Amino acid sequence: MCRMLLLFLAAASVASAADLVPLDELGNGTYLSYGGGLYENGSNTMPPDHLAAGLFHAQQVVPRDRDGRPSAAGKIVMISIGMSNTTQEFCVANNPAPCTSWSFVGQATADPAVNHETLVLVNGAAGGKSADFWDSPSDPDYNRVRDNDLTPLGLTEAQVQVAWVKVANPQPAASLPSANADAFRLETQMGNIARALKVRYPNIQLAYFSSRAYAGYASSTLNPEPYAYESALAVKWVVDAQVQQRRSGTVVDARAGDLSDNSIAPWIAWGPYLWRDRTFWSRTDFEGDGTHPSQSGEQKVGAMLLSFFKAEPTAQTWFIHALPTKRRAARH
Repeated sequence: MCRMLLLFLAAASVASAADLVPLDELGNGTYLSYGGGLYENGSNTMPPDHLAAGLFHAQQVVPRDRDGRPSAAGKIVMISIGMSNTTQEFCVANNPAPCTSWSFVGQATADPAVNHETLVLVNGAAGGKSADFWDSPSDPDYNRVRDNDLTPLGLTEAQVQVAWVKVANPQPAASLPSANADAFRLETQMGNIARALKVRYPNIQLAYFSSRAYAGYASSTLNPEPYAYESALAVKWVVDAQVQQRRSGTVVDARAGDLSDNSIAPWIAWGPYLWRDRTFWSRTDFEGDGTHPSQSGEQKVGAMLLSFFKAEPTAQTWFIHALPTKRRAARH
């Protein structure tokens, strides 16, 4: 009976997912009255004022010593924050590294265009570490990252300056437009995570948020559709909250909370938008549960991350290999 119910839920998930339009293709259209596009006004282009702020913060990302002071002999740490899917795509299913060759870190390590000298990619994400494991600076997982991931590499929290954040909640039960929708809860948690990052990593400048990938093949209630799709709206809302607050000088989104300046939270923006339909994601890109990525799924997301950071204007000064006058490179 339980098996039949799971199959029914999986079929319903695929059917509903088939009607969803990727947020970056929705444009001026709407999903349940919520606007499309990754940024404001249905656009996928970052607002010029927010980009200018991001470029300013990117210039502050420089090699730092263990005490956080700028140093030519120092390091730039980029960290991943999130759950099982995040750790699988960023590095490997288990911590600590070494990372698999097909993961983001593995692909970046093999790419000569990436900074292999001062940039260190650290996998802080871990299995089971959903959004509520990261939304307070006192959460134990920040100590885990410090003790298990940073310290063995001779690194400190003061050297962390960039984060990729991909979080979700297990067993969501309310979808939009319910007032109790998981997307609303997730927006609040993402705002809390941004502020927690600033407390734990005082020199962090940039945080890139991604939503979940396609979940139309999900065979359990762990995080099926439409929750994976709606997680992108949470990202859109929290990014827009910072854009609007920096313009107005006042908190404009009660759910996201105060994201005003770099003393409160890092500059935040979209990372790669991962949700695509079945024309992009095949069943073989996922493990048996249809939720966690298989090797091919990990490779796809890893490639999307690598392409994103190689092209992202706010990453050019720290992610890309050294210019002749300023030698930089990445090492894991």
